[in-house]
Amino acid sequence: MKATGKTTAAKKTAAPRKTAVKKTTTAKKITAAKKTSAAKKTTARREPAKTATGAKRAARASVASTTRTPTSTAATEQAALVPLPDFLESAGTLTLDQRKLLVDQALLLLSENYVHLPLKVAMHAVNPLQRLRVMRARMERQTTATMEAEWIFHRAMSSIFHSVRDLHTNYLLPVPFAGKIAFLPFMIEKCTDEAGADHYLITRTVTGYSAPQFGPGAEVTHWNGTPIARAVALNGAVFAGSNDAANLARGLESLTLRPLVIQAPPDEAWVTLSYLGLDGSDQELREQWKVTTNLPPMTDLDAISEASALMGLDLDSDEKARAKKALYVRDVVDLERGQSSAELRTPAAVSGADLPTTMPGVFRAREVSTSSGMFGHLRIFTFSVQDPVAFRDEFVRLAGLLPQTGLIVDVRDNGGGHIYASEFTLQTMTPRHISPEPVQFISTPLNLAICRRHRENPAGIDLGPWFDSLDLATETGSTYSAAKPITPEDGANDIGQTYHGPVVLITDARVYSATDIFAAGFADHGIGTILGVDDNTGAGGANVWTHGLLAALLNEPPPPDESSPYVALPNGANMRVAIRRTLRVGGLSGTPVEDLGVKPTETHRITRADLLEGNVDLLNRAGALLAAMPVRRIDLKTSFSGTTLTVEIDVQGIDRVDIYLDDRPISSEDLTGVPLSIDILEVTPSQLLRADGFESGALVSSRRMKV
Repeated sequence: MKATGKTTAAKKTAAPRKTAVKKTTTAKKITAAKKTSAAKKTTARREPAKTATGAKRAARASVASTTRTPTSTAATEQAALVPLPDFLESAGTLTLDQRKLLVDQALLLLSENYVHLPLKVAMHAVNPLQRLRVMRARMERQTTATMEAEWIFHRAMSSIFHSVRDLHTNYLLPVPFAGKIAFLPFMIEKCTDEAGADHYLITRTVTGYSAPQFGPGAEVTHWNGTPIARAVALNGAVFAGSNDAANLARGLESLTLRPLVIQAPPDEAWVTLSYLGLDGSDQELREQWKVTTNLPPMTDLDAISEASALMGLDLDSDEKARAKKALYVRDVVDLERGQSSAELRTPAAVSGADLPTTMPGVFRAREVSTSSGMFGHLRIFTFSVQDPVAFRDEFVRLAGLLPQTGLIVDVRDNGGGHIYASEFTLQTMTPRHISPEPVQFISTPLNLAICRRHRENPAGIDLGPWFDSLDLATETGSTYSAAKPITPEDGANDIGQTYHGPVVLITDARVYSATDIFAAGFADHGIGTILGVDDNTGAGGANVWTHGLLAALLNEPPPPDESSPYVALPNGANMRVAIRRTLRVGGLSGTPVEDLGVKPTETHRITRADLLEGNVDLLNRAGALLAAMPVRRIDLKTSFSGTTLTVEIDVQGIDRVDIYLDDRPISSEDLTGVPLSIDILEVTPSQLLRADGFESGALVSSRRMKV
């Protein structure tokens, strides 16, 4: 065959057809704050309400200087607010026998289903089973008249579950605690100055709330008389994460926001806050804890469904994320019409700078100007969605509308969600084949029974891949089942790379569960640079199931298993347990994600400007990392003349391209810096064309398209 500027005789086969390739070169260019000085000290307090009931009523009174001018929506929500002491007085209907049942079922889950129990006992020197046995034995000596208040029982149960430092494994309180949040009307976040000292700033307040010299930028110094850093550390020890960074992050969040389904109510009826006001003056206020209803969860995690069985979700973070939307981001709540992770029919933008999205509670996409240039910033707030393919496709659409010279993917504060959604999305940012991370059950008779019942996928939850190894473990004594991926490998690779610019992933210590899996996959496949604002992610690597789901798996499909040890829990109480642990792939193959997490490539400590000026320093740091990374590009243009397909290839940062048609090799061409034209004979429309780009022998870019 003749070709302009180059002659090639190459007859190659595409599918079963004979294919001829002709190359021609063309002369086309390659596209390429300072604190103000202290004033005199003032104190803002609200006097206790004057009532005839004395100290008891005074303890319930509002004691902070606040002013509200609520909108009609806010007024409705304010009417639903209940002071914490009043709420606790109305809570508590569990009988002694119901409490015993809860302890017995907790023993069952932790001993028979909890995959991380050997790891936690070894790493943290804890013994939750013995604590439950002791608690159960002491209950035999109690009577209805002598048993403690219900909230004290819940606190003891929560403490035992928290002791394993696993945010997947939780005791979930019954009604009236379930679905409620206790909150203070402001948010506190930490920043670090140039000398390495930590500061704790007010960053958000509930609409209508005010106090003297109070608002974003006010610096908290003491919490109930305790230096704020010490108060955070003490609180973090109660609501423990898997590592020190996670402990502190959880401790800080829980100072002002507690989902009562998973965290014990605050001990104090109100908080005394000492702070440096916006004018630098010393200030103090007292604010009462309030209780209100949270936004609903995305899905029923007790039901037998793909979404509930494939969850990798930190419920504490998920509850807090929904609460923060309800308290501080009403625009998103209105767009989602009170639902969580709702998918809109028509894309909508939360602010003028954002790209419209069909998932405003899930994504925020915008173009950001950094000191190193313009880049895309795509925030992922949650992976907790019903449809993982719709999630992936919306990510692809938004990334395609952003600058192609670099993308900042920001998953801070993301507690996870649907494991498919996290692992389906990785392929879109890399030319490499994605190997989903494998998971394991702990080997117990109860897990074997569950897998036996669902080994042929009778109810839509396929546990067959783990059955044979669990069955064999009875003879071999193996601690764990075989490691098999939850995410189907074809689904993790079915569309391939769609974003071809360099990528930086931003993480923090609140990254957990499916987001930890996302970060691990990002690192294991060498997708880009990980920029952490903490020294580690939250280190939660597991698939999590509820007691309700476990019970349903032995009852569905009918007939129910008569020998099932699961008993319905009273008053809507529930429990969650890490059921399958996640292992790394690639260079760290076989290493568990739990307790170890993902270490960032680079670190950046959050600054005052980050908290108050839209993450300006963090984005500048991410932009500098992107600017130092090579930009790769493969552009394909196709046209038909009869059955001959002409492919025009233009590249950047690539010295070789391999061409495939329906995954059959067609041509491999060294590039000399000018575009290339190839004719492929006897091609049928709708065949899949793939171009893999290499630089110095390494695969660096890939593009697919149907012709």
